[in-house]
Amino acid sequence: MPKRSSPTVRRRRLAAELRSLRKASGKTREQVAEFVGCSPVTVTRIESAQSAPRLADTARMLECYGVTGERREVLMTLCGEARRRGWWHQYSGAIPAWFEVYVGIEGEVSEIRSYQPEAIDGRLQTEGYIRALMLADVDVPSGEELERRIAVRMKRQEILTEDDGPKMWLVLNEGALRRQVGGRATMHGQLSHLIEVSQSNKIVLQVLSYASGAHPAMDGAFEILRFPEAADPDVVYLQYRRGSIYLEDPADVAAYAELFDHLRARALGPDESRALIARLAEETS
Repeated sequence: MPKRSSPTVRRRRLAAELRSLRKASGKTREQVAEFVGCSPVTVTRIESAQSAPRLADTARMLECYGVTGERREVLMTLCGEARRRGWWHQYSGAIPAWFEVYVGIEGEVSEIRSYQPEAIDGRLQTEGYIRALMLADVDVPSGEELERRIAVRMKRQEILTEDDGPKMWLVLNEGALRRQVGGRATMHGQLSHLIEVSQSNKIVLQVLSYASGAHPAMDGAFEILRFPEAADPDVVYLQYRRGSIYLEDPADVAAYAELFDHLRARALGPDESRALIARLAEETS
């Protein structure tokens, strides 16, 4: 099992397999539910990866679909992995329920392509920058809760330093670099950190400068997540105030991949971007 295997990714893969098997069998959710001894809603939640199925329920579903032998063993193992608890469960309450899905998926990606127009990408934020962002929120968390949320974001950054961690290609709008989050000293530390991490072989950072003018991603941030196994297709992640959307349809993913290609073509090159960040860092020193 990969070092960073994520129960969330396993759950999504199992959901896709079970959904495909049911459709191939020609059975309705109601028929499967009756065979398993659960409600149709439970079948729906399992097939949409909203919940990890019990081992007994998975076994009954596979029996219903006539799955035996090696494939049955593989899917039962996948079910067991999907029911494990991820590291983020120790921070229960510090992560919104809708964001737990993303944290679980993030733990197993092999490549991240990210466009951020307003703020530095969370995986590259310094502690001071994180704190300033959270203190500027509409609902400022209490002292202890604030520290827990900061700890979660810092913990998430560890994936970029692991040997099997993902590669990251980030396009940052120039406005995210110029916005004084937390004041001059905080921004100096943040910009200096960006210069340092941008020299990693695993991180490509480009700045979409003001001089680029209008561009095709002016409607907001997005991420494209790629996984190491072909069984897990690319996913586009979009976040809004109280939730998020995952786009998995190949046409949607292809559209955002093309959009990202346009952005990195219009952005400054990595060396030019680093030079611009260095100049902005000097202005805040």
